[in-house]
Parts: sequence; structure tokens; C-alpha cells
Amino acid sequence: MTRFDTLSRACGVAAPLVTLGAILVATLVSPSFSWASSALSDLGRPGAPTAAIFNGGLVLGALLALPFVARVGLGARRHLTRAGVAAFGLAAVSMGLVGVFPEGHAYHFPSAISLYLFVTYGLFLYGSGRVRAGATNAGLAAIWLGVAHVTSWVVWAAGLRVGPGLAVPETVGAGMFVAWIGLAWRLTEE
Repeated sequence: MTRFDTLSRACGVAAPLVTLGAILVATLVSPSFSWASSALSDLGRPGAPTAAIFNGGLVLGALLALPFVARVGLGARRHLTRAGVAAFGLAAVSMGLVGVFPEGHAYHFPSAISLYLFVTYGLFLYGSGRVRAGATNAGLAAIWLGVAHVTSWVVWAAGLRVGPGLAVPETVGAGMFVAWIGLAWRLTEE
């Protein structure tokens, strides 16, 4: 195992811990956050007492995710799998940009929507590539995670939710990124 392999795998563990940890701490510290009525981005709004924690966690988590994504890409043998990995690289960049351009900035919404779109398409592409490579269980798991992600937004849009806030489906999307790291781990060993 090379030094890069070791570093990239450590980053694959650290990225979700840092990102989800920052989100969790920010939700607990915020005097106004509500899972029912808030968006996660409310935590990073300029002037919010949680802005540095939330935005910093997104940026640091994105930077940590990139070496892991690069290593997974090196292990990918099929074009579809590589396309899915590239989508996750773009999702990581988009996540970092959500932290750089907080709520209220003109680039915030495009960054946020890009994050969730790249996660969804990344799951479908990565999963399709893994199925074609013979890793059927991992591939189907990724595809079904993509279906679950889309479903969480459809359910929210249909009004079957605890309130008008986006925090719940946004957290589902974050969980999908973490789940992909688990699914992609095997490719860091190849």
C-alpha cells in the first residue's frame, strides 16, 4: 500500500466525520435551528452563531473527500464507474462551495442543488458501472441508494413531512454521500 493509498483512505474516514460532526454540533448549538422548519444552510447564514462551524465543516469535509474520491477513481475500471466517481468529486466540490458561498449569496443555491444532483447521478452511474463490472450487490446498493435519495425529495415535495424545512431531506442526501464512501471503499483496495 502506497503512502497515497493510506492518506486517501484516512481522508475517506475523516471526511464524513468532520462534515457530519460539524452539522451535528451546529444543530445542537444553534438557538434557532429546527429540523421541522429549517434548512441546514440556515446554520451557515452570515451572522449566525454557527456559521463558522457549519461552513468550515463543509469546506474541510470537501477537501478531505477529494483524495478519497481520487483513489476510488484510480481503482475504477469501467467508464460508468469512473463517471460516477467524477460525479462524487463534483459533489464534494459543490459541498465545499456551499460553505464558501453561504445562504444569501448568489452562488449558494446553485452550489447546493449541484451537491444533491451530483450525489444522485453519482449513485446511479457508479452503481451501473459496478453492476457491469460484476460487483452486482454493491452496484445495486448504490442504485437503490439513488432511488431512496430521489424518493426522499419526492416525499418532501408531496408534503409528507414534519414541516416546511429542508433539513431532513438534506440530511438524507448527506447520508447518501457517506453510504457511497462505504460502498466505494473496496475500490481503494484494488
